[in-house]
Formats: sequence, structure tokens, C-alpha cells
Amino acid sequence: MRLSLADEMLLRNGCSGVTGLAAVFTGEPPSLEEVRQRVAERWTALSRLNQVLHFPPGADEDGRRAHWAVPGPFHPDEHVLDADCELHELWAHLVNRPLPGGVPLWRLFLVPGGSKGGFALALVAQHVLMDGHSLTVALRVLMDGADPVRTTSLVPRPPRIPLAAVARELKALTSPGQILPLPSPDQAEPSVAVRLLPAPTLRAAGRHPKGTRGATPNELLTSAVAGALRTHFGPLKDWPSARPVYACVPCDLRTRENQDELGNVVTAIRVALPLGLADPVARLRVCQGALQAVPERAGVHAAVLLPLAESVRRMAPWAGARLTGRGGRPSYMATVTTTVKWRARSTTFQGRELGHMAGLPPLSRPGGASFLLMQTPGACALTAVCHLHPGSADRLADAVVQEIDTLARMSEPGHYAGHAGAHRPGL
Repeated sequence: MRLSLADEMLLRNGCSGVTGLAAVFTGEPPSLEEVRQRVAERWTALSRLNQVLHFPPGADEDGRRAHWAVPGPFHPDEHVLDADCELHELWAHLVNRPLPGGVPLWRLFLVPGGSKGGFALALVAQHVLMDGHSLTVALRVLMDGADPVRTTSLVPRPPRIPLAAVARELKALTSPGQILPLPSPDQAEPSVAVRLLPAPTLRAAGRHPKGTRGATPNELLTSAVAGALRTHFGPLKDWPSARPVYACVPCDLRTRENQDELGNVVTAIRVALPLGLADPVARLRVCQGALQAVPERAGVHAAVLLPLAESVRRMAPWAGARLTGRGGRPSYMATVTTTVKWRARSTTFQGRELGHMAGLPPLSRPGGASFLLMQTPGACALTAVCHLHPGSADRLADAVVQEIDTLARMSEPGHYAGHAGAHRPGL
């Protein structure tokens, strides 16, 4: 089975490409054997989790000759493992270490809760195997009484897209940008930070500005990242270049017919960040306007640009290599902002209650940073992954939390009691 265009692009991103999602539970942890039994019961039939990335003899690992093979079902003893550290330490350990090949490129860790108790189930995978939505589907299937994965062979008919919309999106894809400031790429170092935000804080921030439709979590996160970058690096006039700084907003391309499909069914939309604006509300309004167009722009990708790029890749692999290699450059996407909402009906694993979830976005090349906001009913977890100065993830994560907290306070003056500082969960 040949790699899809999205698979090949993610294989070429120039970094480790490890992504993850962890469900954090209260109560006594189950035994490793209990977890392995549940995984074998629920995941063995999921074909994507049995696929191995294979490179023919003599092929380099550029994706052009790679393909998916299924030598047999995965072995739970190899893939479901105990972690010997807490979740934030596991994320920091794995973010720059590709998973070893020869077996399907995923692992599930049973993670201790340390002094806070509880435990986590942390699923990590190479992004070439699965996107973030696939991680949520896989973890949902492990829950008590979970609905099985829904599969379909229906292929929806793409809509007709005006040529003007295609031209606008091509211009947006090719506009030059700039990386986050670094004295030298050699000084860049990976760093990871996780922060918890109470769900009421995010809801209060989303009600601002007052009298409008309110802001979505994606709009809030993108706006908060713009504010955090301005705080950390200064306004755009102080940056090395006058070029825009782009955030890429991943957009799931699944429909109702294939919403449980595992793999990479996703595109990314470039949005220029409003770093020239000092007012948080003004930044939020600009981000709201930009992100309102994301679904329509993603439709252009799905109906026209991705099929066209796939055709080019098949007819001229050398040209396809240039297309797929561009998207991983930090000058193309200095930041990635992703929000994911846990929508599963079940919130228990063998009777243990889900507390919150925390993701691990992939590491970018030097000069880039990624931010993932994972929402559950009671709490939200922000993960920052940076390839910048040592410790940049901590500073930028705190700045993003502060931006969201500021908007929450401004939305209801005198009524909002926010959290005191940024929370650093042990799990």
C-alpha cells in the first residue's frame, strides 16, 4: 500500500515526527496485563495499527519508495509498555526520538501518577502513521462500553470550487514568511511544557468581546499564541524581517461517512498572526476573521489542491518531493495551533474516571513551535513544543495561558475569578 500524499509530507518534515495523546485517570492504576488485554480486544482489528512502514532495499528514507505492509497483527507485549516516569517527563523524552521501525509505529504507555496518584494511558505514534484525530478515535475505543469504530466505503463527491478561490489559496500557500527569532539554528533545543486551564477560564475568554458571537477555542488559541510571541519576541517591527509570521491551523478533512478513519486525513491552513497589534481584543478579532474562512479554504484543499498534488506526485516523483518537502519549513509555518475536543460518551477505563487529557504535538525544525489545546468537560490542557532556546516551551506556555486569562478577566470585569498562575500537572 503506497503512502498517501499526507503520509509522505509528514515523513519529509525533517524532524522526529512523534505525536501523542494521553488520557489521565483518577484511582488505582490497572495492571499492565489488563491494559494489554483491552488493547488486544479493541485494537487488533484496526488495520492501520497493524501497518509497518517498509523501505525497499537501497531506498533512502525520503518516502518516494516507501509503502505500508501488514506482516501480521501487532503484539501487545511489544507495543503496550510501562513508563518509568511521569507524563511530562515522558513527553520530553519522546518528542525528539523517532520510534524504532520494523513494527507498527505506535506505543501505548501506562504512566504512573507520582505523588498526585492516578495514572495515564499515553498513546504515541509517528505522525506518518496517524494524525491527532486518529489518536482520539483509538483512545475512545479503549473506554468502557465504547462504540466500535465505524467504517465505510463511501467516497463523497467533491463540491465545485470557483477558480478565484483556488487562486487565492495558491497565493496564500506560496507567500513567504519567517521563522521565530534564533541567533543560530545550532543553538536551538527541543523543549516541552504542559499547563492545565480550568474549563471556566476558557469559556469566559470565549465570551469576549462582549456583544459578539464569541470566540471558538481555535480562535482563542491562535490569538493567545500571537500575544505570547509578541510578549516573548517583541512586536513585528523588532523581528529580523518584515515578512508575516504564519500559524498553520490543522483541519480535519473527514466527513460523517468516514469520521472514524485512521491515518492522515488532514490539511493545514496558513494564517498570518497579528503581531503588530498591542491590544489582546484587537488580536482576537483579527484571528476570528481569519479563522472564519478556514473551513472554506480547507474545502479548496480537499476538492482541488490535494488531488492535483497527488497527480503531480504520481506522474513526476521528483516534483512531488519538492511539494511535500516545503511544508515542514519553519519559514512556511513558524507555529502550529491545534485544538481538540474529547467528544466520547464514555469517560471511564475499567471504572476509573477520566480527569483530563494532554496532547503532544510534533516537534518542528529549529525556529518553530507548536501548541495543542486538548479540551475535556472539566479541564483543558495546553501543550507547547518548541525548537528554540532552551526552556522556551515553559515561557511561551505561560504567556499563552496569561493571554487567555487576560481575555477571561476582560470579558466579565469584577465577576471572573480566574486561576492563580499557570498550573503544571504532574501527569
